[in-house]
Amino acid sequence: MTSRRTFIIKSSLATAAVLAVPSFAFTMNKKEIGLQLYTLREEIPKDIKATLEKVSSAGFTTVETYGFSIKDQFWGLSPAELKKILDTNHLKAVSGHYGIGSFLSDGDTAELKAAIAAARILKSEYLTIPWIDPPFRKNSEDYKKIAGRLNEAGKMCQDAGLKLAYHNHDFEFEDHNGVTGYEILLKETDKDLVYFEMDLYWVVRAGKDPLHIFKENPGRFKLWHVKDMDKLKPALNAEVGSGSIDFKSIFKEAKLAGMEHFFVEQENNFAINSFDSIKTSCVFISNNLIRK
Repeated sequence: MTSRRTFIIKSSLATAAVLAVPSFAFTMNKKEIGLQLYTLREEIPKDIKATLEKVSSAGFTTVETYGFSIKDQFWGLSPAELKKILDTNHLKAVSGHYGIGSFLSDGDTAELKAAIAAARILKSEYLTIPWIDPPFRKNSEDYKKIAGRLNEAGKMCQDAGLKLAYHNHDFEFEDHNGVTGYEILLKETDKDLVYFEMDLYWVVRAGKDPLHIFKENPGRFKLWHVKDMDKLKPALNAEVGSGSIDFKSIFKEAKLAGMEHFFVEQENNFAINSFDSIKTSCVFISNNLIRK
Protein backbone atom coordinates (compact mmCIF):
# COMPACT_ATOMS: atom_id res chain seq x y z
CA MET A 1 0.00 0.00 0.00
CA THR A 2 1.28 3.45 -0.86
CA SER A 3 1.67 5.59 2.24
CA ARG A 4 0.66 9.26 2.24
CA ARG A 5 4.34 10.21 2.58
CA THR A 6 5.31 8.04 -0.41
CA PHE A 7 2.46 9.49 -2.44
CA ILE A 8 3.58 13.05 -1.66
CA ILE A 9 7.19 12.25 -2.63
CA LYS A 10 6.13 10.64 -5.89
CA SER A 11 3.79 13.51 -6.66
CA SER A 12 6.56 16.03 -5.98
CA LEU A 13 8.93 14.19 -8.30
CA ALA A 14 6.29 14.06 -11.00
CA THR A 15 5.65 17.78 -10.64
CA ALA A 16 9.37 18.50 -10.82
CA ALA A 17 9.64 16.43 -13.97
CA VAL A 18 6.84 18.36 -15.62
CA LEU A 19 8.29 21.72 -14.60
CA ALA A 20 11.64 20.67 -16.02
CA VAL A 21 10.00 20.61 -19.47
CA PRO A 22 8.19 23.96 -19.88
CA SER A 23 6.48 23.10 -23.16
CA PHE A 24 4.97 19.95 -21.64
CA ALA A 25 3.82 21.83 -18.55
CA PHE A 26 2.19 24.40 -20.79
CA THR A 27 0.34 21.89 -22.93
CA MET A 28 -0.90 20.11 -19.82
CA ASN A 29 -3.06 23.17 -19.18
CA LYS A 30 -4.24 23.74 -22.73
CA LYS A 31 -7.47 21.79 -22.77
CA GLU A 32 -9.46 24.12 -24.97
CA ILE A 33 -9.56 23.70 -28.73
CA GLY A 34 -11.05 26.64 -30.59
CA LEU A 35 -12.55 27.15 -34.02
CA GLN A 36 -12.64 30.29 -36.16
CA LEU A 37 -16.25 30.23 -37.30
CA TYR A 38 -15.32 31.67 -40.70
CA THR A 39 -14.46 28.07 -41.52
CA LEU A 40 -18.21 27.37 -41.55
CA ARG A 41 -19.26 30.56 -43.35
CA GLU A 42 -21.36 28.56 -45.83
CA GLU A 43 -23.32 26.81 -43.09
CA ILE A 44 -23.75 29.49 -40.43
CA PRO A 45 -26.17 31.78 -42.30
CA LYS A 46 -28.40 28.79 -43.07
CA ASP A 47 -28.79 27.49 -39.52
CA ILE A 48 -26.63 28.98 -36.79
CA LYS A 49 -28.10 26.80 -34.04
CA ALA A 50 -27.48 23.50 -35.83
CA THR A 51 -24.01 24.64 -36.90
CA LEU A 52 -22.90 25.50 -33.36
CA GLU A 53 -24.32 22.21 -32.10
CA LYS A 54 -22.05 20.42 -34.58
CA VAL A 55 -19.08 22.56 -33.57
CA SER A 56 -19.56 21.51 -29.95
CA SER A 57 -20.11 17.86 -30.90
CA ALA A 58 -16.86 17.89 -32.91
CA GLY A 59 -14.93 18.57 -29.69
CA PHE A 60 -14.45 22.33 -29.73
CA THR A 61 -14.94 24.36 -26.57
CA THR A 62 -14.10 27.87 -27.75
CA VAL A 63 -14.84 29.83 -30.91
CA GLU A 64 -13.78 33.02 -32.62
CA THR A 65 -16.57 34.98 -34.26
CA TYR A 66 -16.54 36.85 -37.56
CA GLY A 67 -18.93 38.87 -39.68
CA PHE A 68 -20.24 41.41 -37.16
CA SER A 69 -21.69 44.63 -38.55
CA ILE A 70 -23.59 47.51 -36.98
CA LYS A 71 -26.56 46.87 -39.29
CA ASP A 72 -26.86 43.06 -39.32
CA GLN A 73 -25.05 42.27 -36.06
CA PHE A 74 -24.15 38.54 -36.20
CA TRP A 75 -25.97 37.11 -39.23
CA GLY A 76 -29.19 38.74 -38.08
CA LEU A 77 -28.71 37.83 -34.42
CA SER A 78 -28.00 40.30 -31.67
CA PRO A 79 -24.89 39.62 -29.56
CA ALA A 80 -27.17 38.60 -26.68
CA GLU A 81 -29.01 36.10 -28.89
CA LEU A 82 -25.74 34.63 -30.14
CA LYS A 83 -24.42 34.41 -26.58
CA LYS A 84 -27.46 32.37 -25.58
CA ILE A 85 -26.88 29.85 -28.39
CA LEU A 86 -23.19 29.61 -27.52
CA ASP A 87 -24.02 29.02 -23.85
CA THR A 88 -26.50 26.29 -24.76
CA ASN A 89 -23.72 24.48 -26.61
CA HIS A 90 -21.08 25.10 -23.91
CA LEU A 91 -19.02 27.27 -26.24
CA LYS A 92 -17.12 30.43 -25.31
CA ALA A 93 -16.42 33.20 -27.82
CA VAL A 94 -13.05 34.15 -26.36
CA SER A 95 -12.22 36.26 -29.41
CA GLY A 96 -13.93 37.80 -32.40
CA HIS A 97 -12.84 39.24 -35.73
CA TYR A 98 -14.27 42.73 -36.08
CA GLY A 99 -13.84 44.90 -39.16
CA ILE A 100 -13.02 48.42 -38.02
CA GLY A 101 -11.63 49.68 -41.29
CA SER A 102 -13.13 53.12 -40.90
CA PHE A 103 -11.23 53.65 -37.65
CA LEU A 104 -7.95 52.46 -39.15
CA SER A 105 -8.39 54.74 -42.16
CA ASP A 106 -9.85 57.95 -40.73
CA GLY A 107 -10.23 57.51 -36.98
CA ASP A 108 -14.03 57.20 -36.95
CA THR A 109 -14.83 55.29 -33.76
CA ALA A 110 -18.41 54.20 -34.58
CA GLU A 111 -17.52 50.69 -35.75
CA LEU A 112 -14.96 50.24 -33.00
CA LYS A 113 -17.39 51.24 -30.25
CA ALA A 114 -20.05 48.90 -31.66
CA ALA A 115 -17.50 46.06 -31.81
CA ILE A 116 -16.43 46.67 -28.22
CA ALA A 117 -20.06 46.62 -27.07
CA ALA A 118 -20.70 43.33 -28.90
CA ALA A 119 -17.54 41.71 -27.57
CA ARG A 120 -18.46 42.66 -24.03
CA ILE A 121 -21.92 41.12 -24.35
CA LEU A 122 -20.29 37.90 -25.60
CA LYS A 123 -17.89 38.12 -22.64
CA SER A 124 -14.94 37.80 -25.00
CA GLU A 125 -11.36 38.37 -23.90
CA TYR A 126 -10.07 39.64 -27.24
CA LEU A 127 -11.29 41.92 -29.98
CA THR A 128 -9.24 41.01 -33.03
CA ILE A 129 -8.66 43.08 -36.15
CA PRO A 130 -8.56 40.70 -39.13
CA TRP A 131 -7.51 42.83 -42.08
CA ILE A 132 -6.15 46.12 -43.42
CA ASP A 133 -7.62 47.29 -46.72
CA PRO A 134 -5.00 47.61 -49.52
CA PRO A 135 -5.22 51.42 -49.95
CA PHE A 136 -4.08 51.90 -46.35
CA ARG A 137 -0.96 49.69 -46.36
CA LYS A 138 1.08 50.80 -49.34
CA ASN A 139 4.29 51.77 -47.56
CA SER A 140 6.12 51.96 -44.23
CA GLU A 141 4.48 55.26 -43.29
CA ASP A 142 1.07 53.67 -43.73
CA TYR A 143 2.04 50.88 -41.33
CA LYS A 144 3.30 53.39 -38.77
CA LYS A 145 -0.03 55.19 -38.99
CA ILE A 146 -1.88 51.89 -38.54
CA ALA A 147 0.29 51.10 -35.52
CA GLY A 148 -0.72 54.39 -33.95
CA ARG A 149 -4.38 53.63 -34.54
CA LEU A 150 -3.92 50.17 -33.06
CA ASN A 151 -2.50 51.75 -29.91
CA GLU A 152 -5.56 54.00 -29.69
CA ALA A 153 -7.94 51.08 -30.22
CA GLY A 154 -5.98 49.02 -27.71
CA LYS A 155 -6.47 51.70 -25.06
CA MET A 156 -10.21 51.83 -25.77
CA CYS A 157 -10.40 48.05 -25.46
CA GLN A 158 -8.38 48.07 -22.26
CA ASP A 159 -10.70 50.68 -20.74
CA ALA A 160 -13.62 48.38 -21.62
CA GLY A 161 -12.02 45.32 -20.04
CA LEU A 162 -10.94 43.77 -23.35
CA LYS A 163 -7.66 43.11 -25.14
CA LEU A 164 -6.94 44.09 -28.72
CA ALA A 165 -5.22 41.69 -31.13
CA TYR A 166 -4.10 41.97 -34.72
CA HIS A 167 -4.41 39.06 -37.16
CA ASN A 168 -1.97 38.73 -40.06
CA HIS A 169 -2.10 37.49 -43.62
CA ASP A 170 0.97 37.37 -45.87
CA PHE A 171 0.94 40.96 -47.14
CA GLU A 172 2.36 42.21 -43.83
CA PHE A 173 5.62 40.48 -44.71
CA GLU A 174 6.21 42.44 -47.91
CA ASP A 175 9.41 44.49 -47.86
CA HIS A 176 9.22 48.27 -47.55
CA ASN A 177 12.74 49.65 -47.93
CA GLY A 178 14.32 46.95 -45.79
CA VAL A 179 11.56 46.49 -43.23
CA THR A 180 8.31 44.54 -43.34
CA GLY A 181 4.93 45.84 -42.31
CA TYR A 182 4.77 43.19 -39.61
CA GLU A 183 8.06 44.34 -38.13
CA ILE A 184 6.74 47.89 -38.04
CA LEU A 185 3.52 46.85 -36.31
CA LEU A 186 5.45 44.87 -33.70
CA LYS A 187 7.89 47.70 -33.06
CA GLU A 188 5.50 50.64 -33.12
CA THR A 189 2.68 49.18 -31.02
CA ASP A 190 2.54 49.20 -27.23
CA LYS A 191 3.05 45.62 -26.04
CA ASP A 192 0.69 46.26 -23.14
CA LEU A 193 -2.11 47.44 -25.42
CA VAL A 194 -1.73 45.51 -28.67
CA TYR A 195 -1.34 41.75 -28.96
CA PHE A 196 -1.03 39.58 -32.03
CA GLU A 197 -2.96 36.66 -33.41
CA MET A 198 -0.46 34.76 -35.51
CA ASP A 199 -1.97 32.98 -38.48
CA LEU A 200 0.61 30.23 -38.78
CA TYR A 201 -0.40 29.30 -42.32
CA TRP A 202 0.08 32.83 -43.65
CA VAL A 203 3.43 33.22 -41.89
CA VAL A 204 4.72 30.02 -43.49
CA ARG A 205 3.14 30.95 -46.82
CA ALA A 206 5.09 34.21 -46.71
CA GLY A 207 8.32 32.23 -46.33
CA LYS A 208 8.85 33.15 -42.68
CA ASP A 209 9.56 30.99 -39.63
CA PRO A 210 7.08 31.36 -36.74
CA LEU A 211 9.68 30.15 -34.26
CA HIS A 212 12.11 32.87 -35.29
CA ILE A 213 9.41 35.50 -34.85
CA PHE A 214 8.55 34.10 -31.40
CA LYS A 215 12.18 34.37 -30.33
CA GLU A 216 12.46 37.96 -31.51
CA ASN A 217 9.15 39.00 -29.91
CA PRO A 218 8.51 36.69 -26.95
CA GLY A 219 5.11 36.76 -25.32
CA ARG A 220 3.27 38.87 -27.89
CA PHE A 221 1.37 36.17 -29.77
CA LYS A 222 -1.52 35.45 -27.42
CA LEU A 223 -3.71 33.95 -30.13
CA TRP A 224 -2.95 31.58 -33.01
CA HIS A 225 -4.74 30.42 -36.12
CA VAL A 226 -3.89 26.78 -36.64
CA LYS A 227 -4.39 26.28 -40.36
CA ASP A 228 -2.47 23.69 -42.36
CA MET A 229 -1.05 23.95 -45.87
CA ASP A 230 -1.75 21.44 -48.63
CA LYS A 231 1.42 19.51 -49.45
CA LEU A 232 1.04 19.79 -53.21
CA LYS A 233 -0.77 23.12 -53.56
CA PRO A 234 0.40 25.66 -50.95
CA ALA A 235 -2.39 28.06 -51.93
CA LEU A 236 -4.86 25.58 -50.47
CA ASN A 237 -5.55 24.66 -46.88
CA ALA A 238 -5.66 21.18 -45.40
CA GLU A 239 -6.97 19.44 -42.31
CA VAL A 240 -4.54 20.02 -39.43
CA GLY A 241 -1.97 17.24 -39.41
CA SER A 242 -2.42 16.30 -43.05
CA GLY A 243 -0.50 19.20 -44.56
CA SER A 244 3.08 20.44 -44.64
CA ILE A 245 3.29 22.63 -41.52
CA ASP A 246 5.21 21.19 -38.58
CA PHE A 247 2.78 22.06 -35.80
CA LYS A 248 4.49 19.86 -33.21
CA SER A 249 7.63 22.01 -33.19
CA ILE A 250 5.51 25.17 -33.13
CA PHE A 251 3.34 24.03 -30.22
CA LYS A 252 6.47 23.20 -28.23
CA GLU A 253 7.20 26.94 -28.22
CA ALA A 254 3.70 27.99 -27.16
CA LYS A 255 5.00 29.35 -23.87
CA LEU A 256 7.68 31.42 -25.60
CA ALA A 257 5.06 32.84 -27.95
CA GLY A 258 2.75 33.67 -25.06
CA MET A 259 -0.12 31.72 -26.61
CA GLU A 260 -3.31 31.65 -24.56
CA HIS A 261 -5.88 30.51 -27.13
CA PHE A 262 -5.75 28.97 -30.58
CA PHE A 263 -8.35 28.47 -33.27
CA VAL A 264 -8.52 25.95 -36.07
CA GLU A 265 -9.32 27.62 -39.36
CA GLN A 266 -9.76 26.06 -42.78
CA GLU A 267 -10.94 28.28 -45.58
CA ASN A 268 -11.04 25.78 -48.45
CA ASN A 269 -10.12 22.34 -49.76
CA PHE A 270 -12.25 20.29 -47.35
CA ALA A 271 -11.60 16.55 -47.61
CA ILE A 272 -15.31 15.64 -47.59
CA ASN A 273 -17.20 18.56 -46.09
CA SER A 274 -16.42 21.33 -43.63
CA PHE A 275 -17.90 19.53 -40.61
CA ASP A 276 -15.86 16.37 -41.21
CA SER A 277 -12.76 18.48 -41.76
CA ILE A 278 -13.01 20.40 -38.50
CA LYS A 279 -13.58 17.17 -36.61
CA THR A 280 -10.50 15.61 -38.23
CA SER A 281 -8.44 18.63 -37.22
CA CYS A 282 -9.80 18.60 -33.69
CA VAL A 283 -8.97 14.91 -33.21
CA PHE A 284 -5.42 15.38 -34.50
CA ILE A 285 -4.80 18.32 -32.20
CA SER A 286 -6.25 16.53 -29.21
CA ASN A 287 -4.16 13.42 -29.81
CA ASN A 288 -0.90 15.04 -30.90
CA LEU A 289 -0.53 18.68 -29.91
CA ILE A 290 -2.09 19.13 -26.48
CA ARG A 291 -2.34 17.05 -23.33
CA LYS A 292 -5.42 16.96 -21.18
